[in-house]
Amino acid sequence: MAISLARAVPVWLLCGIAVACATVQTTAPGTVGVDRKQTVSPLVNRDALNKQAASQYRQVVNTAEQKKALNVDHVQTERVRRIAARLTPTVAAFRPDAVGWHWEVNVLTSKEVNAWCMPGGKIAVYSGLIDQLKITDDELAAVMGHEIAHALREHAWERASQAMNAQIGLTVIGIALGASGSTMDMAGMAYQAMFALPNSREQETEADRIGVELAARAGYDPRAAISLWDKMGRLAGNSQPQWLSTHPSQASRQKDLAVYSAKVMPLYEQATERR
Repeated sequence: MAISLARAVPVWLLCGIAVACATVQTTAPGTVGVDRKQTVSPLVNRDALNKQAASQYRQVVNTAEQKKALNVDHVQTERVRRIAARLTPTVAAFRPDAVGWHWEVNVLTSKEVNAWCMPGGKIAVYSGLIDQLKITDDELAAVMGHEIAHALREHAWERASQAMNAQIGLTVIGIALGASGSTMDMAGMAYQAMFALPNSREQETEADRIGVELAARAGYDPRAAISLWDKMGRLAGNSQPQWLSTHPSQASRQKDLAVYSAKVMPLYEQATERR
């Protein structure tokens, strides 16, 4: 049913969506050559989105502080901030303006294995990531570089645009076909399978590639991204198939990281010579 629906509407639906979109180039390609032009919607206010992200970050930090879960381990916090201090100047290779962002780095006490960077350079690293993976500095730089890359590429803006366009498109489908709730659910599933998930994997691959370059430029071994995913794989155990995931499979991810970490090794060697 989802396939026949997709065949019935793609031309006029996608053309209608495209009218509302523009292409942008958020970053320079760097040595890794991330040069994909991104599609964004003028219906998504970029500044408002960034302000909302900053507000959410403050809420997360304030809540953690109230629960006495903010920067509890001072040695751990200093370690994370030291790595961030080496990474953030390297963003100039992709976005000179990002050097001037109001960068902020905090460690949240949680068993969750996670880290993220909101638009504008607001970074959070969860203690579970450090403790459960027994993470090295090089591996932590790979994680943080990956998350910083999402912010540099403004993937949140791109995803918000995709969500806006999806909502508009599915509403048009519903009006045109007089669709029932179940039909609309199937349309949503078709969109997820054909557009949303592949785009998310593309963003993850971009963040991987930019992340290893940021790490290499900061003097961290980019090959640590591969060992990081060995650890992540052992921790996660069996995972869902790649085509149903917003992340690349571990095998394809590690293969790609091996190629691009080798590509930036000269940058790593130059950085270590300077230190």
